[in-house]
Amino acid sequence: MAGAFGFTAATLPAPMAATLQAQAPATPRPSPFPGSTPSSRPPEPAAPAARPPAPAATQPPIDTPRGDRAPEGTPVYPSAEFIDSYDAGSGQRYYLYGTNAPYADVVGYYKNTLKNGGRELYKTPPMQQFDLGKFQEDSMAYPPSVVVKDYTWNGSAGYLTAAGSTEKRYRTVIQIVPPTVLDR
Repeated sequence: MAGAFGFTAATLPAPMAATLQAQAPATPRPSPFPGSTPSSRPPEPAAPAARPPAPAATQPPIDTPRGDRAPEGTPVYPSAEFIDSYDAGSGQRYYLYGTNAPYADVVGYYKNTLKNGGRELYKTPPMQQFDLGKFQEDSMAYPPSVVVKDYTWNGSAGYLTAAGSTEKRYRTVIQIVPPTVLDR
């Protein structure tokens, strides 16, 4: 190791060489790494192992209802395939369906079935919402509605879903938030 003036420990008398080696800054090295020597400072104590949660027997299981279809009486486009349902909060669920029917056909179906024109949420990408009931802000997370979205807009390949290693794409996706029992 060369000192500040170009001397090495081998060319200096022993007391000076020891001083030179003691004053030389250590080259930083990531640690640990294969072949490295342990550092002179003791390792930090490991954090205590986390205790496993209490057994489920002490707490009743929470049963979150899941469905493979929207509740009875909620209109679903005829060729639509169920994708999944999600907890929307406030005791609501929303249901996703996909279809490869053109967006305009699906919107036309809901205009006829629900007897209203709905309202356009966005022009690009096209989204249309059809209300199914009154939105009660104090008790609902989402308004009861059917929302239709075009997933092929701007050249997109469609809405991608995957189950294991199987992938499927849908041109149009339908989100249904059914009305609550009290709202019907």
